[in-house]
Amino acid sequence: MLVHMFPMTELKTARLLLRAHREQDIEPTVAMFGDELSERWLSAPQPYTLEEGRRWCTDTAHLLRAMGDGIHWAITDAQSGRYLGGIGVKGTDWLRRSTEIGYAMAPWARGRGYAPEALRAAAEWILCEQDFNRVELFAATGNTASQRVAEKAGFVREGVARNSGFTHHGQQDMVLFSLIPADLAA
Repeated sequence: MLVHMFPMTELKTARLLLRAHREQDIEPTVAMFGDELSERWLSAPQPYTLEEGRRWCTDTAHLLRAMGDGIHWAITDAQSGRYLGGIGVKGTDWLRRSTEIGYAMAPWARGRGYAPEALRAAAEWILCEQDFNRVELFAATGNTASQRVAEKAGFVREGVARNSGFTHHGQQDMVLFSLIPADLAA
């Protein structure tokens, strides 16, 4: 059976470099997922230990790409190399050319426009360079900051998918956003 996979690539914007996770990302990844907002809105294991961070940065993120599930990047400052967050796609449907994107930002990087910049760069690469038809994004109905990121990146709100997400507080209604090639021309 042929396994499709995204090519490993780096993406650059005016301020950011999206690159593969490395061992040096372990500690900032642990700090990011141990943050109160990350714990509230994401389903990462809690407590998020150094071992969890090591497994993600050195194994799991790379294995998911090799399995054809998606591709994951560390979001870093293009000049200093400082870790700012993570972004990636999962649940890739190669027949429909559709995938779901998600992101998490470190507390020290929030509120500076990095998330929409990284989100737009990754989505454009998937739609334009990888010839995909659709990129979906889900944000909990209570996570207004994540919804603003999606809108700033040009994603279109489609509606609420009831009981479709999970956080450590249980099942969540999720706002569904999408970006398709026609949206890039707007």
